[in-house]
Amino acid sequence: MKFEHFAINVPNAPAVSLWYEEHLGLIVKKKMAESPFMTFLADDSGTVMLEIYTNPKGETLDFESLHPLAVHLALVSEDPAADKARLIAAGATGISDDRLPDGSHLVMLRDPWGICLQLCKRANPMI
Repeated sequence: MKFEHFAINVPNAPAVSLWYEEHLGLIVKKKMAESPFMTFLADDSGTVMLEIYTNPKGETLDFESLHPLAVHLALVSEDPAADKARLIAAGATGISDDRLPDGSHLVMLRDPWGICLQLCKRANPMI
């Protein structure tokens, strides 16, 4: 089996979607203009999707209170330092910036809604 999508209930799906489109380069595959604002966003490979929605039938996690290791979205970045600066200028907040012994560079941020984003430049790409 392969992944089709990973889904999260967010506090403001239209705003999260717009920010992810503008600042992470995710591509809309399907978007509802009315509640629950179900939106499917694909990465630039077109093979992985994130579904976001604001559905009162399910709980929305308190993303701000969760440790980044509890849940985060990991994205490949060719230049984590530049992407970190760009995303912070767009409203994200920095958490950590680590260079691993193997040469990998991992940056952890929170988007404006508290969802953790990890920017990964691996010395040996995993995908």
